[in-house]
Formats: sequence, structure tokens, C-alpha cells
Amino acid sequence: MADTKRPETSARGCRAGARQTPVASPDDARSAQSVPAEPLYETYSGIPLQQNYGPEDWRASEGADDGNVAAGAYPFTRGIHANMYRGRLWTMRMFAGFGTPADTNRRFHYLLDHGQTGLSTAFDMPTLMGYDPDHALSAGEVGREGVSIACLADMERLFDRIPADQVSTSMTINATAIIALSFYVAMAERQGVAPEKLRGTTQNDILKEFIAQKEWICPPEPSMRLIRDMIAYASERLPLWNTISISGYHIREAGATAVQELAFTLADGIGYVDAGIEAGLEPDAFAPRLSFFFDVHNDFFEEIAKFRAARRMWARIMKERFGAKHPRSWWLRTHAQTAGVSLTAQQPYNNVVRVALQALAAVLGGTQSLHTNSLDETYALPTEEAAKIALRTQQIIAHESNVPTVVDPLGGSYFIEKLTEQVEEEAWKYIRQIDNLGGIVAAINQGYPQKEISRSAYEFQKQVERGERTIVGINRYVEETAADVIPTLKIDMDVERGQIRHIRELKERRNARTAREALDRVRQAAAGQENLMAVIVEAVKSDVTLGEISDIFREVYGEYRDPAFL
Repeated sequence: MADTKRPETSARGCRAGARQTPVASPDDARSAQSVPAEPLYETYSGIPLQQNYGPEDWRASEGADDGNVAAGAYPFTRGIHANMYRGRLWTMRMFAGFGTPADTNRRFHYLLDHGQTGLSTAFDMPTLMGYDPDHALSAGEVGREGVSIACLADMERLFDRIPADQVSTSMTINATAIIALSFYVAMAERQGVAPEKLRGTTQNDILKEFIAQKEWICPPEPSMRLIRDMIAYASERLPLWNTISISGYHIREAGATAVQELAFTLADGIGYVDAGIEAGLEPDAFAPRLSFFFDVHNDFFEEIAKFRAARRMWARIMKERFGAKHPRSWWLRTHAQTAGVSLTAQQPYNNVVRVALQALAAVLGGTQSLHTNSLDETYALPTEEAAKIALRTQQIIAHESNVPTVVDPLGGSYFIEKLTEQVEEEAWKYIRQIDNLGGIVAAINQGYPQKEISRSAYEFQKQVERGERTIVGINRYVEETAADVIPTLKIDMDVERGQIRHIRELKERRNARTAREALDRVRQAAAGQENLMAVIVEAVKSDVTLGEISDIFREVYGEYRDPAFL
């Protein structure tokens, strides 16, 4: 994802942010600093905030007094486990990926050596968009915003000296997720690790790509076919693998409010459950392996309420809408990441404080896994030192704050319980509207979520420009001195040249006939009804590349062009 904006105004945040941190001009900032506007007494989603909350403000949700239900019991408002972090801390899963597979492998080992408990892989733009390093469209992007992975050998280099059966691995990849997971399964097989022992997650959330992040290959309908095949394959052969991480993060980074993030994410989840059912599976056969991924922004209490409402809503969706019988099918298990879009290039050390508050909100909200952004990510991929500070932030919360000792410590707060109800009520309104439009795919084709997010992003920007929302260092407490100079990670062009040479040598030395036959099998499966995941797993063992398989998708299904709803 090429970042063409100037560093002093950019806020990409962990390669995921599509919206900038709002920026005011120097004159506007000085004016806002001297004469602050009347503040908005409402959440970032526009929910009004009272001065005080009492017993009269907390009414039980219809049908059950959920606030009095303990954690670990339906509908899981207070947490999916009865003992939550007393039983097991959240997974500290720092996002990492840059340069060559060997470069990222070294970063993986660095993070594991400093106490990280799970791996999370960021891929570069060519990998995400289905192009090999030697493709013309890859020029200037290889290894820039993530690691370059184009073949099975790359995946083997990425996980060198990391046993696949001893680590949980997350892969932030969507349009080409079926190929990346096939590489991983084949790599593990060469390590002698059976598929049923693999633990981890492929993000694989193509619907939010059409809504927010815009990294796709094919139109929505064939893209959902790929996901159906992955769900069916994993349900049979990868019982510990989370096939989809239904992602609100990128929706929020594109400008959505917390309520919109919650609603559109759960609507995407409904779409994926429908896809699994269309594949002939019962919900209980695959729903326990669905997971979620949410953003954690600066509105501290609204973010906590969002997590609580999300668990309650998903439990009811799975039990009441889809008739799932197994309690694990009702669980909303979630990864969280602090808000990249909230970070500022101005006064970058302020980002450490922002990240700490957001991480605390995620823990109080009951996340199962957490990534904390690094202070330098408005400029570049994180340096080792910045990534270590971000990891230490989680470790301090885990081991020094005593926060994890008590389950849902804000449960029973009049304010939190009321806000949880309000966030839920507003989210249901969006889901009902999406149902009325014919479901999430139909809503995307009509541009409904895209338009709603654009409207929210515009309104937030205007609030900042009017001084109604304060961004420290942007429209208040602005410093006239030069910006802080911080170390940044630079990716040398030798990375791209090396990856191009590597992939060309692979194509020259492989058995050309075997590779051609493997690609023909993929083409036949894509055009027919055979499970594509099973075919691709076998194909990658013949050293066919990610770009070659993606070209078949483009050939058979066509390429998707953004209709640019505004």
C-alpha cells in the first residue's frame, strides 16, 4: 500500500490505516489552542454522554438481565471464559513483516526472545494483490510494507527454525489468503507437522476489503467461493485453524465509528456463516473456528463497551439466527490492535501514551489477543526498539497493573452497562438495514457501508477542524519547534532486486511440465466445483507461484474494479 502523503500528515498505522489523523493548518491549530471550541459531550459514534449515571440509567437488555450474568455464561457480555485472564493472559501477538522472508524471520525470533507469545505476519502489497516480485506492478513495493512471499520456498525461509506445531501464527492476508495458507500447510508438511496440529489464523476477510481496505483480485461473488472452499477444507483437515478473522479494524481505520465498525463487522460475519452453510456445513461444524479482529481507538469507555456489546450480539446471532447448538459456536473470540489511524507524526512520543490507553481498553474489554502499535509507524515500518516498547506496554499492563486479576472489572458500572446497551442498539439498526438490502454482499454492491463510512470520516474531520475534537499536537498544544527526529526503518532496494532474482531462478530450475500441469489443475478447479484449497495445496508443492495462481483467478473470475461509491 504505497503511502503518497507527506510524513508529517500521515497516519497509516501498521500498514492498515486508510484514513489520516485529522490535520489542521498551523493558523487553525494556534487559534484552537488559544480559544478551544465548546467540547462535544458525546462518544466518537455520536452517543450523547450524561454528566452522571445512576441505577435509573441501567436497564436490562430485552429478554435477560445480562449485567448480572457471570463471565463464561451466555450471552458472554462479561467475557467468554469464567476466569478470563486468571486462567490465561491474552496472546501478545505483535504484527511483523518487512523485506525478505529472512529479514522477517529475524524479527520473529527477536520478538519471541523478548516475550511475544504468538506470531502475526504482515505481507507486502504485491503479495496481498497477487503479483510476483518480478511483475511490473510490483516495482518499488517489494518488501516495503510487509514481507515478500511468492512461493513455497519463501514460506519455508519465513518460518526457518520456528516449528509449526509449537507456535500460533496469524497471517494478515485476504485476496490471496487461500494461496498463503496452502503455502503454510505444505511448509508444515515438509517440517513433518500434520495439518491437524497447525494453530493460527488467516484474516481472509474479503468483504471488509470491498468495504474499506480495497485490496482485492476478483469480484465479491467468486471471492466468496474461495472462502467457502477454505471453510470446507479447514473444517475437515485444519481443526485448530481459524479460517477467517472477521475484521473491523480496517473498517474503523477507513473512518467508521465504533458503532459502524461493530455493525459492519458482525454483518460480514453473518455473510461468512451463510457461506459456510451454502458449502453444506452445519454452523457448529465451522463457527467455533471463526474469530474477529477489532480496532481500539481513543474513546476509552466506548471501546470497552464495543467489545462487551460485540460478544453479546454475536452470541445471539449464532444461537437465535443460525440455530447453533454448541456454546463455542456462540463465542466471539477476538484479536485487537491499537488504532494506527490515531497515531500522529507530530510529537510522535505522544503515541506511546495513546497506545497504552488503547491497550488498556482492549484488556478491560476482554480481548483474547492484542497487538500494540509502535510510536514510529506514521513514518515507516517499526524499528526493533519501537516494537519492543510496544510489546513492553502489554507486558506492563499484564504484570504490573493488576488489571487482569479481576474479570470484567467495570461490569456493573452504571455508565458502562448503559453505554454497552446503547452501542448495541445502534449497531442493530445498521444490521437490520443491511438485511433489508439483501445481505452484506448486496449492501456492498449498492455501496451502503462505503457511503456510511465516508460520511462519518468527513464529519470527524470537520469536528477536528472546528476544534470540537482535540487531537493533542494537531489542533491543540501545537509546538512551533521542529518535529522530533526519531530513528526509522528503511528498506533497501537490494531487497526487491534479490526477490526478483530469487523468483526468476525458481521458475527456471523447477520442472516446467509439472508446474504447467499443476496450474492447469487449478484452472480446472476454479472453473468447476472441485474444492480449490485442496488443489492449490498440491499445486504449490510443484513450485508454482502466488502470482501465477492469482492470474488464474483473474482469468477465470475477472478483475474487480472499485465502483467508487461516495
